[in-house]
Amino acid sequence: MNRQALIAPCGMNCGICLAYLRSKNRCGGCRNENEHKSVHCDKCVIKNCGFFKTTNSIFCYDCDHFPCARLKQLDKRYQLKYHMSMIENLQMIKQSGQESFVQTESIRWKCMKCGGVLCVHRAYCLKCEEEKKLVQKSAH
Repeated sequence: MNRQALIAPCGMNCGICLAYLRSKNRCGGCRNENEHKSVHCDKCVIKNCGFFKTTNSIFCYDCDHFPCARLKQLDKRYQLKYHMSMIENLQMIKQSGQESFVQTESIRWKCMKCGGVLCVHRAYCLKCEEEKKLVQKSAH
C-alpha cells in the first residue's frame, strides 16, 4: 500500500493506528474505503468537512479555519494520551512535503528491538511487546 495514502486530512498517520496494524479486520486507513473501518472514522467530521468537498486540497492546513476547533480538540487528546500532534504533523507536511513526512514517520515509529511499526495507541510494540521508545522528530 502507498504509505502516503495513509496520511489522513487531519495529519494522522493511519499506518501507526491500531485499527490499521491489527491482523484481524484490518482497516485500510482514512482515505481508503473498506468494510473494517470503524464507524467513527467513516463518519469523521474532519474527513467529511465541506472544505474538502469544495476544493482539491487533501489536508486541513489549506483551510482558512486551520486549525479549527475540532482539529484542536483531536490534537489535544492525542498529545495528552499518545504524545503525538496532528497539528505538528500537518505543519511538517506543509513545510517539508508529504514524502519527507512519511520517511520521518517510518523512522520515528519503528521498533528499536524488532524493526516493526509501533502503534500510536499502545505503549508497546505489537510485534515483540517491547516498551515503546520513540525516535525524536528532527527539526527541518
